Amino acid sequence: MFKKIVFIFLIFILCVFCGFCLNKNTDNTVHVQFATWGSESEINILKPMLEDFEKQNDGIKVDLMHIPQNYFQKIHLLFASNTAPDVIFINNLYLPLYANAGELEDLTGYKEFEYDKYFPKSVEAMKFKGKIYALPRDVSNLVFFYNKDLFKKLGVAYPTKDWTLEDLLNMAQKLTTKETFGISFEEKPLYYLPYMLYYGGWEVTDTANYFNKNVLNKPENKRGLEFYADLRRKYHVAPRKEEIGSATMAQMFLQGKVGMYLSGRWMVPKFRDEAKFDWDVVEFPKIMFMDSSGWAVSKSSKHKQEAVILIKFLASEDNSKKFAQSGLIVPARVDSAYSESFLDGKKPPNAQAFLNTAKNSVPTPVTVNYNEILDNLNTKAEYIFNK
Repeated sequence: MFKKIVFIFLIFILCVFCGFCLNKNTDNTVHVQFATWGSESEINILKPMLEDFEKQNDGIKVDLMHIPQNYFQKIHLLFASNTAPDVIFINNLYLPLYANAGELEDLTGYKEFEYDKYFPKSVEAMKFKGKIYALPRDVSNLVFFYNKDLFKKLGVAYPTKDWTLEDLLNMAQKLTTKETFGISFEEKPLYYLPYMLYYGGWEVTDTANYFNKNVLNKPENKRGLEFYADLRRKYHVAPRKEEIGSATMAQMFLQGKVGMYLSGRWMVPKFRDEAKFDWDVVEFPKIMFMDSSGWAVSKSSKHKQEAVILIKFLASEDNSKKFAQSGLIVPARVDSAYSESFLDGKKPPNAQAFLNTAKNSVPTPVTVNYNEILDNLNTKAEYIFNK
């Protein structure tokens, strides 16, 4: 009896071992880690795409790493611990930091990516020292959202694409009443750098002590920043801090308290759902900076071929249109940008303004120490805005 039990036990162990070996030898699934930020609605668009990808690419499994907050801090820790994801969603503001450190794969020579199908400025934004380190998904630029009902009520002509900052100020003054402000005001560099660019200012260098030269002494930069500050200080067509309270500029715009609101495409879904008035968009006067986000491959990835296949799939015309349909982004692919998926007749009527800006803007000049530069600038600008 004992021998029989031992025999059965040995057969069981052998079967388990053989099963393990069989699984080990036949399961050739490659797991590709993919890190991205994004709202819940954006992830809800992405997940079905990844399911379709896995169906179409037997043997590749995508492990989605959704990091909704403190994204780049966590990506930095992953690089530092040599556990970086294979595919990394990244923007042009942080790309130089990782490209300079040798953390990203040079994608310049990858023929799988048809760069001629994209807005040239979006590809340019994904470069560092002449090499392409990410395939762009979208372009990000600012436009003015404006309350058409308020313009009508106060008898103010709508802004046009050939308007100037002087026109902007004139309209803002006419839109300012006891109940309303003509224009939004936010203290982040994103919102005031375009005013510097308008006058021919703003540039960055890799020099560590760049700010010792005091960039605000450059006449073009000083003029642009002073014009922006005077919207609040001198003309009072934009709200001061104490007049905003805990509200955001988007909330004040939705409440009909701000006539013109400078922001990006990401606000479109919210305004479509919540605005109780007629609204549209118009280009920022003259010229605008452009940022871009896209997919990069980790230099240390052991699955670069599969990572490239995934990026090519996500960047396809069909998937680019799916991202565009949400209203959240301006596609970097020209065919998707000019498709019905983006120009769908929904709000805003002048969706073309986003595409005009994409064509006529300039990529934000970014360096390895760009965030340090912005921090220093913001400290100085905050004082100017509130003195």
